[in-house]
Amino acid sequence: MPWTQVVDPLGNIGLSALLAAIPILFLFWALAWKRMKGHWAALGAVSLAVAVAVIIYKMPVKLAFLATFNGAIFGLFPVCWIIVTALFIYNLSVKTGQFEVIKNSLASITDDRRMQALLIAFSFGAFLEGAAGFGTPVAITAAMLAGLGFNPLYAAGVCLVANTAPVAFGAIGIPIVVAGQVSGLPEMAISQMVGRTLPFLSVLIPLYLTILISGWKKGLEVWPACLVCGASFAIVQFLSANYLGPLLPDILASIASIICVVTFLKFWHPKQSWQFPEEKASLGREQLRFTGGQIFRAWAPFIILSIFVAAWGIPAIKVALDKIVLFKIPIDGLNDMVLKGDAPIHAVYILNLLSAAGTAILFAGLFSIPVMGAGIQVAVEVAIDTLNKLKFPILTIALILGFSFIFNFSGMVVTLGKAFASTGVLFPFFAAFLGWLGVFMTGSDTSSNAFFSKLHVVTAQQIGVDPVVLVAANSSGGVCGKMISPQSIAVATSATGLVGKEGDIFRFTLKHSLLLTTIVGLMVYLQAYVITWIIPTYEKVVATAAPAAAPVAAAPPSAGMNYLIGTFVLALTITAISLVTGKKVMNAAGTDAIHFH
Repeated sequence: MPWTQVVDPLGNIGLSALLAAIPILFLFWALAWKRMKGHWAALGAVSLAVAVAVIIYKMPVKLAFLATFNGAIFGLFPVCWIIVTALFIYNLSVKTGQFEVIKNSLASITDDRRMQALLIAFSFGAFLEGAAGFGTPVAITAAMLAGLGFNPLYAAGVCLVANTAPVAFGAIGIPIVVAGQVSGLPEMAISQMVGRTLPFLSVLIPLYLTILISGWKKGLEVWPACLVCGASFAIVQFLSANYLGPLLPDILASIASIICVVTFLKFWHPKQSWQFPEEKASLGREQLRFTGGQIFRAWAPFIILSIFVAAWGIPAIKVALDKIVLFKIPIDGLNDMVLKGDAPIHAVYILNLLSAAGTAILFAGLFSIPVMGAGIQVAVEVAIDTLNKLKFPILTIALILGFSFIFNFSGMVVTLGKAFASTGVLFPFFAAFLGWLGVFMTGSDTSSNAFFSKLHVVTAQQIGVDPVVLVAANSSGGVCGKMISPQSIAVATSATGLVGKEGDIFRFTLKHSLLLTTIVGLMVYLQAYVITWIIPTYEKVVATAAPAAAPVAAAPPSAGMNYLIGTFVLALTITAISLVTGKKVMNAAGTDAIHFH
């Protein structure tokens, strides 16, 4: 017999929300105060969440455990699948010696740690966020910064903070698309509203990053480069979000930012390169020690990775791959057994083995093996070592996703949403924090929008605010919660060798997360009541999910396969060019690698 969610089990929404928040408060306490290892903090939080669901919300024990299990397997695939494959490529690059070439190529542009953070953490990270989302940008960029010689804590923290402005348009705009489908508002209007909020953060974040790692004085020394980096990103983000839609803002803005910063650094460079205090003083930009072909070959795996993850974001390719292999597995005993009002909540595990973003990265990894000059034995050794190092982060992520699913199925997430909504005319400010809370719990702006977008529409009607402002606020505020999400922190620790130090990173990012969310909240409040002219004009007709899916359905059946073939041809071409132009010899590990002069 189905069980119906109870939103206010104590008959007082404030008290009910306080009890619902206990597992979340425990996570804050465990990570920020006790500095527990991530998997222990996550285990404690999910245990408390199940206890609250069963004891306070009267959720049947079987449903509570099945909901947690459903979240855990989602954490294993597709989320952990992305992290494992991404770090495999990086670790293989280090093993074969090719990352030394990447380090020299970057140091020849700039050996200044502040500039390297802008290029890799902010600009390149934004590209990966726009193409793949989930944990890909933090996994790759944090590993790269640590490999370049960054203090591991700063490598992790900087990449988490940098991964803010692009999150709302991540994975080819999926968070905005989902917000439109759930809220019934046009996704273009939401894209425009978010695109009139986040560019302000985009301009700010690069300077914020440099001050974060080097202090006020040294950070302000490089404000021209920060302005070029942030303004180029923000302008293109604004234009693409407002005139093209939610699919490409991150891709286009990040490319513009990379080009502008690299070009600017050819004509301008800090008077004195900054390094971390524990590093040797910089002697200036390094001399380029490798040929153009060797540099291209060293970067080729990451170019191929970018191509695959961008291609996998094309709906037609997803459709084509899902027609080959797609398993939809109902969770027996949970599927349609929990009622949210009169509507059953579906619990169907989607095993999209080919269309998952991690599979795109796996293909990039397979192409990278010959590009890096690695043998099969070396590749297998690196894969095994990668899995071994990730065992605790994988456990943490599985537990955290179980935590978020029990919150959803039990109704606790609705309780928290209604408690925020009860703030009345102040809700536009707190709407950003509701999105922040959703991303903290789930690690996903998409999930946060799915949880709360409808609630924002209803609340907007009650307080007389345009609903697109609040729905967009959920997404814009949510991006600031990404840096403190235990899921994101687990990725960062695994990429930088800080497994077990999750509490240190949480403490590092928490104050920045709260400050940036407060800024977004104030912006939203002004948008709602003061600068209402900033709200886009749109047809206020309730939309359905069908139109959003129409373009994919209308695409010719062969379109996806044609795009897919083109992707592989392009990857093969880059592989061939890199093999021809990059000379191979035996490296110290006894495997084929780039020839070092």
